[in-house]
Amino acid sequence: MRTRAVAAAAMLALAVLAAGCTGDDEEGSDVSAAGGLENGVLAAGLSAESLGVGGGAASAAGITVVGTGTVTATPDTAEWSFGVQTSADRAEAALGANSTAMEKVLAALRDAGIAEDDLQTEQVSVWPRTSDDGRSVVGYHASNTVRATIHDLGKAGSIVDAAVAAGANQVYGPSLTVSDAEAQYETAMKAAFDDARARAEAIAAKAGVELGAPVAIVEGGGGGGVERYYAGVEAAAEDVAIEPGTQDVAAMLTVTFAIG
Repeated sequence: MRTRAVAAAAMLALAVLAAGCTGDDEEGSDVSAAGGLENGVLAAGLSAESLGVGGGAASAAGITVVGTGTVTATPDTAEWSFGVQTSADRAEAALGANSTAMEKVLAALRDAGIAEDDLQTEQVSVWPRTSDDGRSVVGYHASNTVRATIHDLGKAGSIVDAAVAAGANQVYGPSLTVSDAEAQYETAMKAAFDDARARAEAIAAKAGVELGAPVAIVEGGGGGGVERYYAGVEAAAEDVAIEPGTQDVAAMLTVTFAIG
């Protein structure tokens, strides 16, 4: 290793000497290395990439920004869960009574205008009922829950009332959504792109460069999706009032624009 180091040092010295001699003998010759390094000595220790030779260090110039867009919509669809819980001495008796009670609730929902496609069973369960000391089983509970999708919020109150009157003793909801959420999201995404372009144009103007076409677009960027804001959602057994409030559908795009 020491021998190689000495040899390398000798060769470097010869190179320096040769470069110096060339500079003396050839008048007007240019022996400066790239980047203004004289005699090529330091240039010998730099890679082609670091000197920009062959474009290795040149990356695609561009401006990367994040644009956001938001569309505010009014929910027009509500989902409610209606459940029936019954008790009996035996598990099969509790389940049988529960099935009979749920049929009445389902019939009331159908009569109120809920289509078959908008009714879906969520859960059926049976579990033991124990004594106060928890040492013995004294009976069984059974529960059945169905989810109903209501497309006309104006009828939501009467539908809930009908289900409760038919025997539903467990009511959960509403879960409010926008039926055309995909179309709303597309609108928000277009607004996000416009926002990204405006941001990039402002940066380009400040930097004194011309903004080119987008070269990369990434949907998202740590956010986006749906953000929900509900106002005044209330539910009462006899007089159900549903206030849909508003729902924001947001989109986010990360866009890289070329510099023209």
